[in-house]
Amino acid sequence: MLGIQFIKTQPTTHLMQFRKGRLVREGAGLSFFYYAPSSTLVTVPVASQDSAFMLELVTSDFQSVTVQGQISYRVSEPKRTAALMDFSLTPTGKGYASEDPLRLGDRVAMQAKVIVQQAVQALDLKQALKASATIARAAQQQLGSQPEIQALGLEILGASIVAIKPTPDIARALEAEARESNLKAADDAIYLRRMASVQNERSIRQNELDTEIAVEQKKRQIQETQMEAKAAVMRRQNELRGEQMGADIELEQRRKDLVEGQADNTRKLAEAEAHKVSTLMLALEKTDPRVVQALAAAGMQPGQLIAQAFGGIAERAERIGQLNVSPDLLNSLMSAAPQLPTGVRKGAA
Repeated sequence: MLGIQFIKTQPTTHLMQFRKGRLVREGAGLSFFYYAPSSTLVTVPVASQDSAFMLELVTSDFQSVTVQGQISYRVSEPKRTAALMDFSLTPTGKGYASEDPLRLGDRVAMQAKVIVQQAVQALDLKQALKASATIARAAQQQLGSQPEIQALGLEILGASIVAIKPTPDIARALEAEARESNLKAADDAIYLRRMASVQNERSIRQNELDTEIAVEQKKRQIQETQMEAKAAVMRRQNELRGEQMGADIELEQRRKDLVEGQADNTRKLAEAEAHKVSTLMLALEKTDPRVVQALAAAGMQPGQLIAQAFGGIAERAERIGQLNVSPDLLNSLMSAAPQLPTGVRKGAA
């Protein structure tokens, strides 16, 4: 009505009002009435914005890659931004009067593309595929120091490289190479595992052999100890046998000496008796036999004397014609004879 309008902005929008080429008011989140025919409104978003980009680049080994990334930024100095780019609103206040607000993100992305291109071209394919984080850090650091970014009053909040992809043919080749490398690594792992298993089995077998050897050595030591003990017992038994044999030999020798002594004594006694008898016989040879008989008859019993008389008669039996012995004489002789043991009488009878 009569050109008077009302405008209200968000806190993330910096609003500036110009009248007759001079700035009359500015601020974030302002709301006021203004006279449209004589006023120019400029709104600069100060919230963070994202600008995505995609590049087809060539690495240092002449391999094509596709780089996809994104830049986050915000307007930190709205006046500088508005001085270089047209952020003014239409007279109705319902849209921008130019396309500069849309081109702000493209200008930021263009600066990022230059930095990313330089970083990728300095790397070969395999290095570039692994350098996403490195390239993103370099882009963030270098964008903040770019003269155009500073002149526009922009602040770089972050840079990220979403993906770096080779061409499909190169990707398949790399996949095949990686697959073969992984298969080789798997084969190596299997080989190493089998080698480790064999080594462990060898160690186990060696330990078992060492244990068996130790057991055999212990058994041998036990057997040697037992043999030594048996040998000691046998030696002791032999010593005892030797001592016993020595004692037996000594005893036998003593017996032998005793027997020899007894035999010697008996021989000497016999020799003495023989000498006695021979001496007696020599003495008797020179004596009259009748004297000897008389001496022998001395102290005899009457029966013995009668028996001796009968012996003398028997010696001269050829000279005796007839000898009569009365029963009385026999009875007297029988009664006078000494009593013999019963067995002897029976034998005599």
